[in-house]
Amino acid sequence: MKLATLRTANGGTTAALATGADSYLALPATDVGALLAQPEWRNVVAEAAVAPAGDQQVIAAADADLAPLLPRAGKVICCGLNYGDHIQEMGRELPEYPTLFAKYADTLVGAADAVEVHGSARVDWEAELAVVVGSELFRADEDQASEAIAGYTVANDVSMRDWQSRTLQWFQGKAWDGTTPVGPVMLTADEAGQSFEVRGYVNGELVQQGNTSTLVFGPAQLLSYISQFTVLRPGDLVLTGTPGGVGMGMTPPRYLNDGDVLATEIDGIGRLENQFRIHVPVPANV
Repeated sequence: MKLATLRTANGGTTAALATGADSYLALPATDVGALLAQPEWRNVVAEAAVAPAGDQQVIAAADADLAPLLPRAGKVICCGLNYGDHIQEMGRELPEYPTLFAKYADTLVGAADAVEVHGSARVDWEAELAVVVGSELFRADEDQASEAIAGYTVANDVSMRDWQSRTLQWFQGKAWDGTTPVGPVMLTADEAGQSFEVRGYVNGELVQQGNTSTLVFGPAQLLSYISQFTVLRPGDLVLTGTPGGVGMGMTPPRYLNDGDVLATEIDGIGRLENQFRIHVPVPANV
């Protein structure tokens, strides 16, 4: 099944089930994260799917305003340098341990939202598979971590490279408010295959393509590793890294411009399409 978080007419959000018939059914939860926090969330979804038509709020897909999938995610943890080709283009060796950094829920935007960037001239793209946590994990092994995966979604770890390179720490180039598209839906783990094809486009041009079968650290490995030092809870989000083709790795480097459209898609899950509005102050004459 596919779950989404939709904005509602009253300014709130609601979790919703994609019906596969160009519509969504509203669910009794404010968003997908709140739904996953219910121990019997699968039963909640199943009951909604078979409820009488008059008891359901149906939203046509064409009218759906997709919010960030997990607008109140308690933890957003990202893995850098996790595809062999991307590691090579960045001039690094294969890592022994995952390279991790964090974002806040404030960074997340919806699948079709415009992205506003103020103050960075080197805005880069990073198409990624993201993992949604479905049950609490702490000091878990890989089997336990695999069982705790609720599903998968699409993300783009948009990076401000000029800020990222100011210090050895990446945080300041990664955690800008309203710059990380996530969605459009979560594909539940029971319907997912063993790997995903991840693609990124700039103004329709394919710039990234990779398969998650080539990840150095797979989803269960990442969740297990992270859970050794911090508890993961339902609705937390883990981004698994990006394949080669980022702008910083090109010769010469290439970055997003004002008005560019960044698309991110994963077969079987869906597509993000976000226009960028980049505002860079003009330097004062000296």
